[in-house]
Amino acid sequence: RSRSPLSPPAAVSQVTVRDALNQALDEELERDERVFLLGEEVAQYDGAYKISRGLWKKYGDKRVIDTPISEMGFAGIAVGAAMAGLRPVCEFMTFNFSMQAIDQVINSAAKTCYMSAGSIPVPIVFRGPNGASAGVAAQHSQCFAAWYGHCPGLKVVSPWSSEDAKGLLKASIRDDNPVVVLESELLYGVPFEMSEQAQSKEFVVPIGKAKIEKQGTHVTLVAHSRPVGHCLEAAAVLSKEGVECEVINLRTIRPMDIETVEASVVKTNHLVTVEGGWPQFGVGAEICARIMEGPAFNYLDAPAVRVTGADVPMPYAKILEDNSIPQVKDIVFAVKKALNI
Repeated sequence: RSRSPLSPPAAVSQVTVRDALNQALDEELERDERVFLLGEEVAQYDGAYKISRGLWKKYGDKRVIDTPISEMGFAGIAVGAAMAGLRPVCEFMTFNFSMQAIDQVINSAAKTCYMSAGSIPVPIVFRGPNGASAGVAAQHSQCFAAWYGHCPGLKVVSPWSSEDAKGLLKASIRDDNPVVVLESELLYGVPFEMSEQAQSKEFVVPIGKAKIEKQGTHVTLVAHSRPVGHCLEAAAVLSKEGVECEVINLRTIRPMDIETVEASVVKTNHLVTVEGGWPQFGVGAEICARIMEGPAFNYLDAPAVRVTGADVPMPYAKILEDNSIPQVKDIVFAVKKALNI
């Protein structure tokens, strides 16, 4: 329906990723009484990152549950609750700690629906910050997109903007499969524009669909989570030099929307992937392989280029940390390499 020239534009407001996630949890707790949230400090303390702020006061002890510091324990309780018909949202204080519970995530949650021939769905969400933060060293900085994206039975989403965060979390809670929601701690306080529609209670972002954040003709940049913003910054720099980048926000790691990437590569003839994770067996490696195996390969005018984190455990020192994760200059360099300029 076209808008008449006299009607006011739809209201757009600035919402942080933290508030968008809080909104999503609040709306889904209200909408479906089977939904509950559990994890360390999610209730009385309002969440380690304040994502669950106000929810314990509003919904009480049965719906927002503080757990002991035992990921294997509370993830196992959550998986059992999902098998019994509830819809738990299980928060890990960081996804590095999900290693304590990976047996529950993979062997219990991901495989049960398949092994029971579909008779036992496991509608559970595992969520929390993933990848590098700032100054927290190797045991708190790993990106698990490739790890969890490797496993059939799981869906894996990785939001960038507030709209992504709200829409993907709501879609994940409503999904009958186990979904891993990989958030970025460094994005929690970042405000993004959100339309009136995105702030409505029925707004969801479909799982498995990428979004083109910027149209371009010379090179395709594909990223997820925080590096999407770096790609847009690099695109702005390159635009001044006459290079127009198409920026794709993957949004979902599994199932991967390779069709959107293919269509873009057919148009631009060049591909650069960007991620905070390690190079070996990474998300970018999978995208490059899929492009090579598919119809878009014949349209490439140069080899695809991967921009990734350095192949080292994350250093603690800030200057080393900055050199270990992709910066805007690294993306600009990779684009110029791909375009041979």
